[in-house]
Amino acid sequence: MEFKSEAPVRYFALFIVVLFIAACGGSADYSPKPRGYFRIVFPEKEYQPYTEGCPFTFDYPKYGKIEPDRSAGAKPCWQNIQFPQFNATLHLSYQPVTSKKEFNELIEDAHKLSFKHTVKATSIDEGVIAYPDRKVYGIYYTIDGNAASSAQFFLTDSTKHYLRGALYFNSEPRLDSIQPVLNFIKKDVDVMIKTFKWK
Repeated sequence: MEFKSEAPVRYFALFIVVLFIAACGGSADYSPKPRGYFRIVFPEKEYQPYTEGCPFTFDYPKYGKIEPDRSAGAKPCWQNIQFPQFNATLHLSYQPVTSKKEFNELIEDAHKLSFKHTVKATSIDEGVIAYPDRKVYGIYYTIDGNAASSAQFFLTDSTKHYLRGALYFNSEPRLDSIQPVLNFIKKDVDVMIKTFKWK
């Protein structure tokens, strides 16, 4: 009677066990990785004047496109500055001031519209805007967190004119993904405010 050697089977089983241990061992980190985002190439900062038939002028970037607001209820001199490559829009709404009561209501509306984002915002800071030589006054609202609008402001001469601005991204607000673009466009908003003049 002849017995077959079991050695090859044992070696094969040992090889499989060693291979399994090697595959499972080590210090590899299998935790979920954060979502990656495409690299953003920013254009050069170049500005041009807005001097259309509205009672104000300002400088805006050449990569921005100004279009009239076509939404329902839009009034003359309501403009949108589109930033197509960043999927963002700066909404500008102008209102002539006819009374002290109306002026106070417009200021209160600006405050309410900015603070309606408190549900998603982590903080809202107010900064005073004052250029007495041009009679340009207002408040700049910086809204941090995943709010729909990250920056809002209003400008006025305190007697005849009022303009409100609100920056929105046309996508789900995720601060971690839009922060570089937000910082880039905020510089353009700063230039607009610093060059703003009433006619």
